[in-house]
Amino acid sequence: MGKFFGLREIRAILPQRYPMLMLDRAEQISDTQFVGLKNLSINENFFQGHFPGHAIMPGVLQLEAMKQLGELAVRPQLDPAGELDVYMRVVEKVKFRRPNNPGDRVKVEAEILSVENGEAVVKAQTSNNGGLTCEAKITLATRPKNGPAAMPELHNEFDKCDATPMDVEKIKSLIPHRYPFLFIDYIARIEGDHVFAVKNLTGNEEIFSQAGDYAVMPESLLCEITAQSGCALVLARPGNEGKLGYFMSIDRAEIFEPVYPGDQLIVDIELPPAKGRFGKGTGCIKVGDKVVFQITLMFAIVDA
Repeated sequence: MGKFFGLREIRAILPQRYPMLMLDRAEQISDTQFVGLKNLSINENFFQGHFPGHAIMPGVLQLEAMKQLGELAVRPQLDPAGELDVYMRVVEKVKFRRPNNPGDRVKVEAEILSVENGEAVVKAQTSNNGGLTCEAKITLATRPKNGPAAMPELHNEFDKCDATPMDVEKIKSLIPHRYPFLFIDYIARIEGDHVFAVKNLTGNEEIFSQAGDYAVMPESLLCEITAQSGCALVLARPGNEGKLGYFMSIDRAEIFEPVYPGDQLIVDIELPPAKGRFGKGTGCIKVGDKVVFQITLMFAIVDA
């Protein structure tokens, strides 16, 4: 039997804290193989908003669990002094296979494929008693634990105004996400198949839950922000009234810059009309004029 990690040992290595810590236990099976456990209880706060009356673990939190197990595995090599932020620089080949619900015990598996040139590549998956639920290939890298260096621009063309086409109440009429898992505040602009959505980040949000005084948004949630923005656009189209949008896969997502409390995230995503019930979109997130994130994703539109 390899090295075992209880909650105390996990917290000594990983910076994530409630409600963003997605591992309860872990074990090193070999030099390259790690296994983790995440028990799901209805008391998890994300089940309140994902979704009311039909609780499902968000797919991106499965991705976060895989990222955290990978970080647990490679942090001694990438950051032996424990002074850096180990982040998800690239995630690709993500497929959301089946749901995890309250009461499930989620098995998280990670295989280290390589550690070189300051980056680690990890192949990972999650499963429950019914089988495989999610899989991904993740590239982890390190960056200094810095913070914002200046005030943002106040106010700009994307700030909410009387002409804003879709406020949060309209968004809530289209998608089932609610607190604490609704990650867009309004739609600032719609231009054909393009939508520009806005998420204003504040330090009061539970997503900024790391040990110490370093606060950065988890990269997995940037995937969720773009997915929710695209979902609101698609479900607002004629013929899609009352339907649901499901996040199916991520071809590739790449993170360029950290995102901090006080940032205004401008989501720009293009989603052409789907042929059938499946569609594909590409998007990016900007802070000011800087692209911090980009993604190619697939979704499905189904009857409620």
